[in-house]
Amino acid sequence: MQRIIIFANGEIPNLENARSLLHAGDYLICADGGARHALALGLKPHLVIGDMDSIDKEQLQELKNAGVSIELFPRDKNETDLELALARAIELEPKALLIIGALGGRLDQTFGNTALLSDARLAAINIRLDDGLEEIFFCRDQEEVRGRSRDVVSLIPWGNPVQGVQTQGLKWPLQRETLFPEKTRGISNEMTGEVASIKIASGLLLVIHRRES
Repeated sequence: MQRIIIFANGEIPNLENARSLLHAGDYLICADGGARHALALGLKPHLVIGDMDSIDKEQLQELKNAGVSIELFPRDKNETDLELALARAIELEPKALLIIGALGGRLDQTFGNTALLSDARLAAINIRLDDGLEEIFFCRDQEEVRGRSRDVVSLIPWGNPVQGVQTQGLKWPLQRETLFPEKTRGISNEMTGEVASIKIASGLLLVIHRRES
């Protein structure tokens, strides 16, 4: 499978920006209340998964009437609805995974959603969180950021120091430097063109790209 889109139940600042992230042929999974975003975009998801405590009941019935697959889980569970959706997506072995609507709203949910991307099972999958304004992903070896000049890029070591950080296409380049989680050395850099590249020698580096134009 080429790419899976997961709609989470967070905020989407601009629906049209989110629409621009979609491709024909994407497989669509909604994590519970994330179905509201798919419906607002006029999309029919392939699967809705979760305990159905945050989805509007009328919308849920609309999806059932449309023949959408529903996987219902008990409300008392150890995983968030997004974690359940992500686990189901991993089983389908996609080459890429994009999670839309996982940012904003509750801070604990945003942090938890970001932490899900650190799962070692996702190391071989191009996976990102995106709301049309910001995208978040981890660099385990090397990555590219595509955007525009003056877009903001922040590099945050995840848990431990990240060594051998090299960047190109950023206003303040890094040359085989070590970034430490208790320091803010990698915050608020700027793209100088449409592509920036990041390469690391070891560690796990959180990349946050904010589109400024």
